[in-house]
Amino acid sequence: MNILRKILFPFAVLYGFITSIRNFLFDNGFLKSTSFDLPVIAVGNLSVGGTGKTPQIEYLIRLLSDKYKIATLSRGYKRKSDGFVLADENANAEILGDEPFQFYQKFPNVMVAVDANRTNGITQLLSQNEKPEIILLDDAYQHRKVKAGFYILLTSYDDLYADDFMLPTGNLRESRSGAERANIVVVTKCPNNLTEEQQAKIRLKLKLSCSQQIFFTFINYDEVIYGAAEKISVSEIKSESKILLAGIAKPKPFFDYLKNENDECLTFPDHHHFSDADLETIQNKANGKKIITTEKDYVRLKDSKLISQLYYLPIKSSFINHQQNFDATILEYVKKSLES
Repeated sequence: MNILRKILFPFAVLYGFITSIRNFLFDNGFLKSTSFDLPVIAVGNLSVGGTGKTPQIEYLIRLLSDKYKIATLSRGYKRKSDGFVLADENANAEILGDEPFQFYQKFPNVMVAVDANRTNGITQLLSQNEKPEIILLDDAYQHRKVKAGFYILLTSYDDLYADDFMLPTGNLRESRSGAERANIVVVTKCPNNLTEEQQAKIRLKLKLSCSQQIFFTFINYDEVIYGAAEKISVSEIKSESKILLAGIAKPKPFFDYLKNENDECLTFPDHHHFSDADLETIQNKANGKKIITTEKDYVRLKDSKLISQLYYLPIKSSFINHQQNFDATILEYVKKSLES
């Protein structure tokens, strides 16, 4: 914790008090939460950024989309549009935001929408000619105006919410007690050899109730990088001199997975909109070499002048163990919700 964050400790206490009062008002019905007559699954975190929400949403899409009509609803962080937008052939990252546009590109059979007002967003989705059967709320754990039927809380292995503190001293958006709303807690970005004993210690540390389930996942990198015209094996590209480019919250694992001693790593802020000057700088540094970026950054850069030398590395969220239990829990919730 740096000195400035320590100095701001009184503001963190005040912020924690305000968010606790807000949660109390929602929990006790003084502030209105709207429920909807279909399965609504909210995925989010207690901290700001970097817990792996996008691969978790994509996992749920893969699990559910073969059986049900799915819609994702996101805020559309840093998009240049307003209000409710339903993705269509005219959509791009500036209209939707990078993560929703990534969903739209990868899953053409899924309805992808953005709206900062999630209540309005769900209402608009349900007014479409083809209504979704399930709605996945992306980064909506603190959006208490919608009462989701099921909550999945993510926390990073190397930055557990139990070890964190309220903003601005720490990175928590609300107090640790907010974890009590979760049906499932997923510890993300774990070492893939995390033992059952280590998992049990983390569960105790997070102080989960007996009704809450916990699962452990790791980032599973693809064995291939993809460009506009070709794909190359990771084993081949690792030995080649290249530029590694990331505008995500925690880029170190991405860099570590691909880099060698001759590579240059370029870091930009999370959800960064690349300016013409940025593109010029990147192109000059690359000097004809391949540029490897994250999938989230690629959707913002694929229409730029870098495209001829630009590649991306896909990732997936994979379970260390008990994946079948996770799947069964989600499918059972959906089934019961649709039958009720």
